[in-house]
Amino acid sequence: MDHLVFDNRFVRELPADPNDAPHVRQVQGACYSRVQPTPVRAPELVAWSREVAAMLDLEEGDVRSPRFAQVFAGNAVLPGMAPYAACYGGHQFGNWAGQLGDGRAINLGEVVSTRGERLELQLKGAGPTPYARRADGRAVLRSSVREFLCSEAMHHLGVPTTRALSLIATGEEVVRDMFYDGYPEPEPGAVVCRVAPSFIRFGNFEIFAARGELDVLEKLAEFTIARDFPWIEGSPAERRAAWFREVCERTARLMAHWMRVGFVHGVMNTDNMSILGLTIDYGPYGWIDNFDRDWTPNTTDEGTRRYRFGYQPRIAHWNLLQLANALYPLFGATEPLQAGLDRYVAVYDTESRRMQADKLGLASFSDDDQQRVDALHKLMTKAEVDMTIFFRELARIDVDAPTLAPLDEAFYSPDKRAVHGAELQAWLDDYAARLRAEGRPAAERRAQMDAANPCYVLRNWLAQEAIDAAEKGDYSLVTETLEVMRRPYAEQPGREHFAGRRPEWARNRPGCSMLSCSS
Repeated sequence: MDHLVFDNRFVRELPADPNDAPHVRQVQGACYSRVQPTPVRAPELVAWSREVAAMLDLEEGDVRSPRFAQVFAGNAVLPGMAPYAACYGGHQFGNWAGQLGDGRAINLGEVVSTRGERLELQLKGAGPTPYARRADGRAVLRSSVREFLCSEAMHHLGVPTTRALSLIATGEEVVRDMFYDGYPEPEPGAVVCRVAPSFIRFGNFEIFAARGELDVLEKLAEFTIARDFPWIEGSPAERRAAWFREVCERTARLMAHWMRVGFVHGVMNTDNMSILGLTIDYGPYGWIDNFDRDWTPNTTDEGTRRYRFGYQPRIAHWNLLQLANALYPLFGATEPLQAGLDRYVAVYDTESRRMQADKLGLASFSDDDQQRVDALHKLMTKAEVDMTIFFRELARIDVDAPTLAPLDEAFYSPDKRAVHGAELQAWLDDYAARLRAEGRPAAERRAQMDAANPCYVLRNWLAQEAIDAAEKGDYSLVTETLEVMRRPYAEQPGREHFAGRRPEWARNRPGCSMLSCSS
């Protein structure tokens, strides 16, 4: 690992907190605080991503060495690393929350690979920072398994995301009140190493605007454009307008992908929105099982369902509006910011329609097709139909004689299938006629659909099965689940379990139905 080359521009070019003390405080006029990870008792490698290791020029021998576990659990720091925690704020559930910051995430540094790619390494669960508020800066194994697996699963689904290099058990216990019911319990701890070109969030900019620290806001914006968007050129005003427009475009594409695969983030606060348009901060996320646009996996959001599945594109637009408000002092005019927000709407519409066409195997997508999709979604909700299985198996229907038989496995309730079967058959007949009108070869259509509709997604109950085994010291299911999720669009004989609909035992079980923000 000594061959890793660090070029830590964030700490070199941006203002630092002059106070190196670890105590919790309000950090003024600084983008970060220097902090060291807190060592753990007995670090043990649980799982790792070979693709991410390759991005960092790490070989299997590097990863399996005892030193690797020491470094990526936070017990040792490599030459060139410059650990820090970032200062940021955010809107949480629609309300300004003030300073938040990296309360349990510690950035180790920026690696520049042999291919010239810049990648930040960040440990989640590596101990307290000045932003930890009342927390201990640690993470439990259950949330770490979920973060590690989902980071990689999303990448292989083709969804923009931060990545995960490693998952390491700490040999220590962490006390958490999982249900927020006043009964905390000790759980095994873990540390995840997250990897991304940048971990800068909307909230990094919001905090300085809210405090009127406009000199720091300008430095951060110029730094972000120069480091993370180096292809943007022109005058300062032109560069900033182009940058905001690209942030909006990336966010729009991300939302279209989330909706395509049925992913629900669960906590779309502005401090959980990546400036690069990546999925970031895997907390109480979930995948749609039975189709329901109003479903949220987050118990904290159960009352208002602000971050429900079908509302995510609107929330992203609202979050971008908050970013625009924060950046306004650097623009001095609303027009370029409004242009970016308008661009979000246009790009989301284009990308959403394109992805829906792919899911349905259509060469084109009209307003009539959108009405067709809307009608289908309502029927899937009423009939309690599994989203992933339905769209995957829809490619198998006979367009000349369509029946619901290929879709049988997608139904959770035989009674609801019987009640709504006639309506679904009528929809299927109309859809088949639409396909016949295009006249495309069946193999071509199926290939298009299979590339857009995964066979395997990281359903909450699958993650929970891996967690249950890991908490007993058996990490094999974590590894096997990762292997399945590496090829989500390919049929994998012998792994049908991973493609099944949610079992009844998981319908209301904590960790499978809804989750808290507790980690």
